[in-house]
Amino acid sequence: MSTPRVALVTGSNKGIGFAVVRSLCKQFIGDVYLTARDPGLGVAAAQSLQSEGLNPLFHQLDINDINSIRKVRDFMKEKYGGLDVLINNAGIAFKVEDSTPFGIQADVTLRTNFFSTRDVCNELLPIIKPQGRVVNVSSVCSSLALKKCSQDLQAKFTSDTITEDELVKLMEKFVEDAKSGVHVQQGWPNWGYGVSKIGVTVLSRIQARRLKEERPQDRILLNACCPGWVRTDMAGPQATKSPDEGAVTLVYLALLPPEADEPHGQFVSDKKVQNW
Repeated sequence: MSTPRVALVTGSNKGIGFAVVRSLCKQFIGDVYLTARDPGLGVAAAQSLQSEGLNPLFHQLDINDINSIRKVRDFMKEKYGGLDVLINNAGIAFKVEDSTPFGIQADVTLRTNFFSTRDVCNELLPIIKPQGRVVNVSSVCSSLALKKCSQDLQAKFTSDTITEDELVKLMEKFVEDAKSGVHVQQGWPNWGYGVSKIGVTVLSRIQARRLKEERPQDRILLNACCPGWVRTDMAGPQATKSPDEGAVTLVYLALLPPEADEPHGQFVSDKKVQNW
């Protein structure tokens, strides 16, 4: 018996992540794991898809908890010998009208969207199998926020040689500047979510570069993408896309054929590579 292929989607008990699991269950040949921080919500979501005749599996995963990430890593290594598809979808956004102080919003948003996504990557990228696919869910907000940054910050974030350490220091500096109330003077936009997604897009470019250098023969493809403006709890009911429509580009990147060698290290929206 050969080991089945396996896909994992973070933050997938609702919204875009849930729609991605539904789509993968229909198209991906192998096991598909729906994950959620709350096991009750995760199991209920998986049962909902089972009632549609689909077969998702469930594993608890809280991306803000390194031990939870490592449990998933060890489980995937032991049961499957690694991971074939990883979709980093989990993320948060404060509502526009939220009165939480901006420094706290910046800290909380970056902790989940950037630092915890990076933790997942650091633990799970080493177990991605040859011809694996990694999709980091960013947002067009990363491009919009980039344009609102100072020229100096823009140059750093678009550099082809920026290192992960340099990126981490920049993300930490934004949080510190936001807490001190000096972020605008320091060249940052007044937009924690946008900056967190700059982090995700740039991190993806760095990770892709490293995969090409360290595992060139494995033909792993890693990209960042924007699902679009999707009707979810996060974006609200006015958004233009359904969750199933929002899932399309994520699933496209997850299912790039084995012989494909691009896109890699790109920012993709509506299945098209965008300039960064």
